[in-house]
Amino acid sequence: MIIAIDGPAASGKGTMAKRLAAHYGLRHLDTGVIYRAVAHALLTAGIDLKDEARAAEVAMTLDPTTFDNPAFRSHEVGSAASVVSALPKVREALLAFQRQFASQPPGAVLDGRDIGTVICPDAQVKIYVVADPKIRAHRRTLEARSRGEPADEAAILADILARDERDQNRAVAPLKQAADAYLLDNSHLDIESGVRAAIDIVEAVRAGRQRV
Repeated sequence: MIIAIDGPAASGKGTMAKRLAAHYGLRHLDTGVIYRAVAHALLTAGIDLKDEARAAEVAMTLDPTTFDNPAFRSHEVGSAASVVSALPKVREALLAFQRQFASQPPGAVLDGRDIGTVICPDAQVKIYVVADPKIRAHRRTLEARSRGEPADEAAILADILARDERDQNRAVAPLKQAADAYLLDNSHLDIESGVRAAIDIVEAVRAGRQRV
């Protein structure tokens, strides 16, 4: 079974995906980390984020063992990743990696911004997670401060709005809800309630389609 988790609600979406994977005994891939890894490498090397050729070279030499690097979670890297992810050659380089991950048994939960529409359009379950931008900004501010990082909530909100606008209007794989995706608004849901809602969606799909 492949479960695609998409949507602009980054805060809480990754935790939901991990919990779903654990619940169903599936593998999990936060595809945003892949782009963050590329962005981090470019920033570290002092390479222009819009240098598509160099960015694609980096994308083809990623080491999955580094994906848990805490540095990838910084606000700076996240903003850079949004720029890098709009580059067609980078997306092309990472497409095969993501599809191969999803195809390996027993299946996987992938979360990102184009999973149900581009990476895994045949996923058995698609969930599109949204939340009010102001609530997302507040959550992200609390997360940053919990890690001891300075965080300006107004600046984070502005960045969230800019990233959503950029991702929704990029020429390649724009952020949008797949026609067969279930909408899940977690604006007022805590982690437990969000995970339970996602599990309910998966179970409803499985019962209706009889596909595993």
